[in-house]
Amino acid sequence: MSLVHSREKNCTVMTGAQAIIECLKIEQIRKVFCVPGESYLPVLNAIHEEPSIELISARHEGGASFMAEGYAKATRRPGVVMATRGVGGANLAIGVHTAFQDSTPMVVFLGQVHSKFRGREGFQEVELDQFFDQIAKWTVEIKDAERVPELVQRAFRIAQTGRPGPVVISLPEDMLKDQAEMFFTGAVKIPKPSLNQSDVTEIGAILQKAERPLILAGGGVIHAGAEETLLQFAEKYCLPVLSAFRRHDVFPNHHPLYSGHLGLGTAKPVLEAVKAADVILAIGTRLSEVTTQDYSLISAQQTLIHIDIEPEILGKVYPPEIGLVADAQKALEACINLEIKPTWGEWANNCRVRQLKGSAFRTNENAEALNNEDIIKILQQELPETSIITNDAGNFAGWLHSYYQFKQKRTYIGPTSGAMGYGLPAAIGAKMARPECVTVSLSGDGGMMMTVQELETAVRHKVPVISLVFNNQMYGTIRMHQEIHYPGKVAGTDLGSIRFAELAASLGARGKFVSTKTEFLHALREAMTGELPTVIEIPMSREQISTGTTINQIRERHNR
Repeated sequence: MSLVHSREKNCTVMTGAQAIIECLKIEQIRKVFCVPGESYLPVLNAIHEEPSIELISARHEGGASFMAEGYAKATRRPGVVMATRGVGGANLAIGVHTAFQDSTPMVVFLGQVHSKFRGREGFQEVELDQFFDQIAKWTVEIKDAERVPELVQRAFRIAQTGRPGPVVISLPEDMLKDQAEMFFTGAVKIPKPSLNQSDVTEIGAILQKAERPLILAGGGVIHAGAEETLLQFAEKYCLPVLSAFRRHDVFPNHHPLYSGHLGLGTAKPVLEAVKAADVILAIGTRLSEVTTQDYSLISAQQTLIHIDIEPEILGKVYPPEIGLVADAQKALEACINLEIKPTWGEWANNCRVRQLKGSAFRTNENAEALNNEDIIKILQQELPETSIITNDAGNFAGWLHSYYQFKQKRTYIGPTSGAMGYGLPAAIGAKMARPECVTVSLSGDGGMMMTVQELETAVRHKVPVISLVFNNQMYGTIRMHQEIHYPGKVAGTDLGSIRFAELAASLGARGKFVSTKTEFLHALREAMTGELPTVIEIPMSREQISTGTTINQIRERHNR
């Protein structure tokens, strides 16, 4: 990168595009995901001139944004993605929304129409800052090159502080070529607010009076890197721990105090335990619709202590007895020496028994035919505990959520937004972030077809992810709801036949079709040692629509 240094101290003359890359270097960004566009060619050229940053060109902007989001979750650092103008921005919007609902730090750079052409409905013109306003934490258009350092560094600060999230930056193409004197500050330092002593004392007083307390842990614990402190806190005070929706790895699932996952298809005994609790300590969770079972799980008779780093989260869903703004790690550290004596050992054991009851495998050991429980059981037996699992949206994920035990932190990446097409590209991003980890994605045939083209991206960049595709030739989740509300009236949910193993091979990946336990076991072991991405296609019964019911059973219940 050719730069002209000004005589003035700490000032460098460079183009707007070069200043963007300088900001990425300050934040130690090593990978940028994109679909290239002519509106931001100067930025692409500046990356070409910077050896410390690798450019990952995807096949679709939606895939690129999912890769950046999965990469951010795996690194706990901002994911960076770029696209062009309105059309590229619209395509990657699904990843922005996913990052927003999942509280994932992400910085999005979008090329924009030349400033002189604005307001004339120019080629691919969209007011990008307004377009993304409802699904991003912050949006901005940089109109003056000299403000690039100020606004881009502000964007990285906003993306990472408080409740993390995506920011979107619009870049008029003429601004990228303009030169100006640039002033830069250091990398973002993330504030970590703690609790004061009176807060700690009040928490201790409530817990001391409790008979059936429990912890509900969410993504804020994961973002703060507080998993080990949560474990110490729970063990010291014998507190049952439940994970919020798709935050499975916040607490070791095989631990005696782990009491279940609150999400789609959560077993009734687990839900009954939450309803029976008299004190709920919610840490780093927004108490989402899915976690709270349509906002019905927590009652006014229960005492809620809610700790979150974002003030707006507190009281947004349930009014807490105590609502405290704090970093999860700092909050747990402050509470680790509470002067209380637990009296609820039997309650904690009962919560664990309820969880085990709802997650016990029911497979027939002697049968060779492959079903969804067998898949999860074999994954549990064969995968290293450090393996990363991602999943797409779909009913097939119910088996993963119900039966797989995440024993170590930073091993699960899933979309709380329920975005289809997420599993494969998120796995690619995660594997790029942590290449030492076996990385497996789970997808249905509907979701897989939305981003299957990213297999070629994985092949080109030599990213050996393992993609399991559960193929039942329908949009299974919607079919289930269809049968519940309009039994027997199938509309729009049937899909055609696709041989994903053959499709994978045509994209340069390895493809395996399996229908028995032995075939799946061999295919998985081979994929774990391979250097290419592998797709393992698994035929899934249409009739077994979820972990707990069949289509015929749904219809029978309706006809009673």
